[in-house]
Amino acid sequence: MPAGLIALALGGFGIGLTEFVIAGLLPEVAADFHVDEATAGWLISGYALAVVVGALGLTAAATRLPRKAALLGLMVLFIVGNLLSAIAPDYGVMMTGRIIAALCHGAFFGIGSVVAAGLVAPEKQARAIAMMFTGLTAANVLGVPFGTLLGQAFGWRSTFWAITVIGVIAMIGVAVLVPAGAGGGRSAGGLRGELTAFRSGQVWLSLAATVLGFGGMFGAFTYIAYTLTGVSGFASAAVPWLLILFGLGLFAGNWVGGRLADRSIDGTLLWLLGALAVVLAAFALVAGIPVAAVIALVLMGAFGFATVPALQLRVLSYASHAPTLASGGNIAAFNLGNALGAWLGGLTIAAGLGYTSPLWVGALMTVGAVIVVAVAAVSARRGRSGSVRVSERSSEETLPVQ
Repeated sequence: MPAGLIALALGGFGIGLTEFVIAGLLPEVAADFHVDEATAGWLISGYALAVVVGALGLTAAATRLPRKAALLGLMVLFIVGNLLSAIAPDYGVMMTGRIIAALCHGAFFGIGSVVAAGLVAPEKQARAIAMMFTGLTAANVLGVPFGTLLGQAFGWRSTFWAITVIGVIAMIGVAVLVPAGAGGGRSAGGLRGELTAFRSGQVWLSLAATVLGFGGMFGAFTYIAYTLTGVSGFASAAVPWLLILFGLGLFAGNWVGGRLADRSIDGTLLWLLGALAVVLAAFALVAGIPVAAVIALVLMGAFGFATVPALQLRVLSYASHAPTLASGGNIAAFNLGNALGAWLGGLTIAAGLGYTSPLWVGALMTVGAVIVVAVAAVSARRGRSGSVRVSERSSEETLPVQ
């Protein structure tokens, strides 16, 4: 395993911790700033929207920079944002810090995916991408639960101080372990060349699948602390330990999903997204039964994150000539889905539909993702068949006349 993948995973750990730990601390943050649940939820959905902007804007700006230099600059932005969150005197400053930290998120994973894929042989690219995203799963298995415990014990600000320190360590790791020319250096075609990837209908279908599929899972996860305490009956002190189980599901799903995607991208996505839709609906039905809720929580994480390597590799496979911005675009799609799912879930809660309503929203979004992937797979198969027929016809036309 290339050492550069470890560095990318380390950066992913810090960024994943910033994104997800707020879910376990949301009640404490809301109480401190005197805001309601839906307003506090914007610290998650606002972050996700900022990731969208950063994934496209900063990735585009970085197309002429060496990829390692771009990654280091993004980690500096990450450190500044989390430091601001740690010292925030009010909700507005807290949101500003979240947005600054979020701007680096999409570009880091977008550029990092290209670097990770370039460090290994083609038949191992999904596993390399999964390795980078292992940082996210480790953040959920270890960082989020213990970050939540830290925040509950010493105040939520202590968690963001810890994340700031982790950001410094991750930046050093990228500087030391990622090769200078990793991922082919800078983008050969610049911004104009990178934009050509978006001429592909398959790229757009892949982005739509990412928005709906990952958004369905994350929309449910946004309000999971309220679901577990308000419906399942768990005490607030139990939430960090339950998040450890959720994180274990993410870790297992990411590992399995990377290996399955190297065999069949579309087949893997259809199976995993279908299973995720079933799990989300089942979770909504059994949320009031503590044991069943825990099982559903683990499965939601496993099936939800198992889709990530395949979703990212699908975009890269149809934008191989201009991968950087397309990869960043897919990270933007992940977080656009996060924001959409969190917003819709907040609307259903505000409408009085209860804390299981985000699970139903997630199930419906995931069903939409299944439909999109099915359409994309059929379209791709027809395109390949048409190419074969054109090739055969061209060969026949060039045969010498007897």
